[in-house]
Amino acid sequence: MHSNEFPHQTQSTSEGGKSQIDPQNRNNPTHIPNEAGESRILLLWEKISHIGLGESVLRVGTHFLSIAFILLAILVMRGFHLRTQTVDASPDPVVTASLTEDNPTAVELPPVDHYANMSIAGISRLTLMQTNISSRPRIEVIVYEVQRGDTVFGIAEKFGLKPQTILWGNYAVLSDNPHFLAEGQKLNILPVDGTYHRWATGEGLPGVAKAYNVSVEDIINYTGNRIVHETLGDWENPNIEPGRWLIIPGGTRAFASWSAPMISRRDPAVARHVGPGHCGTITDGPIGTGSFIWPSASQRLSGYDWSPETNHFAIDIAGRLGEPLWASDAGVIVYAGWNNFGYGNMVVIDHGNGWQTLYAHLEVVGVVCGQGVFKGTPLGTIGSTGKSTGPHIHFEMMHSSYGRVNPWNFLP
Repeated sequence: MHSNEFPHQTQSTSEGGKSQIDPQNRNNPTHIPNEAGESRILLLWEKISHIGLGESVLRVGTHFLSIAFILLAILVMRGFHLRTQTVDASPDPVVTASLTEDNPTAVELPPVDHYANMSIAGISRLTLMQTNISSRPRIEVIVYEVQRGDTVFGIAEKFGLKPQTILWGNYAVLSDNPHFLAEGQKLNILPVDGTYHRWATGEGLPGVAKAYNVSVEDIINYTGNRIVHETLGDWENPNIEPGRWLIIPGGTRAFASWSAPMISRRDPAVARHVGPGHCGTITDGPIGTGSFIWPSASQRLSGYDWSPETNHFAIDIAGRLGEPLWASDAGVIVYAGWNNFGYGNMVVIDHGNGWQTLYAHLEVVGVVCGQGVFKGTPLGTIGSTGKSTGPHIHFEMMHSSYGRVNPWNFLP
């Protein structure tokens, strides 16, 4: 039979000479319908290419396949990661032991040390080795202890204040005299430039404000004074307890004079209150030339310069202990001896032409009251007596018409 001779034949002839498909051979890979399907796909692709859409369809298909492959890769990697975690995870012995007890929900937490080496996923916070403290305006008075080598200028600069504020805030300690500054002293440091006032019984705010050249509002509105407006009462008789200290922001006042006054050869006793070095009646003597020389071999500073803002109307001339000093011009000695206001041993010369020169902190006074001297006459030796931090000459010049003047303007 034909079927035995051709075992792979899949077609049979039907009426009209048409071939038919054997239903039993539909799953055969070489079956003719696959070829027909491929032919249809090729025909469809030819039609698409013919109308100009072939390249677009190819591009879209490529993108679609790329996305599909990416999604498939993600799913595969996720499954692999989950399986790895499941295999590697080992039960915590503490938690496992707790679950075997009677109450499986009461899980005993491990000790704190258990977490010492554990890390938490996320962004770690860096440790800051330095803490920046924000700078805030100060409103309170603070206390500063004077250190060796301090000056009124240096302390003022350290706290961003004017030097006169240091003096005005510490009259009880310094008496407006920068030479009174000494190591170990406790000074009030105001938060702002101004003055410091201790309230006294019977005072009124308008009078205090006027004395310091400010307004009442400047005083009562300053936060550091902590004045309660509702309970302040009458400004002329305010509810401020006696002895209370008030900061006067922007306040100013005249310095107390601690230097020797103008001493005339006609009335030297005017300096009686200065100390035991004052003189009695003096007869006439030499008259100065009006030109001056340096009173020592040194012509450099050692201490304070001319500084009206710190009540220092003089220059401190450098010198060594025991070195000589001399008269800057001719005249008569109107003071020779101790000064009670920090100058130590002091000599004053009246030059008889309106000029007066003063020499302070001497170790030895070598002249006497009423003695006539000339330019270059020895007056004694350089010292560090009185309120002094080292050997030097405190040198002042005063004129009867101009008052205290800057020696730098008259020395050669």
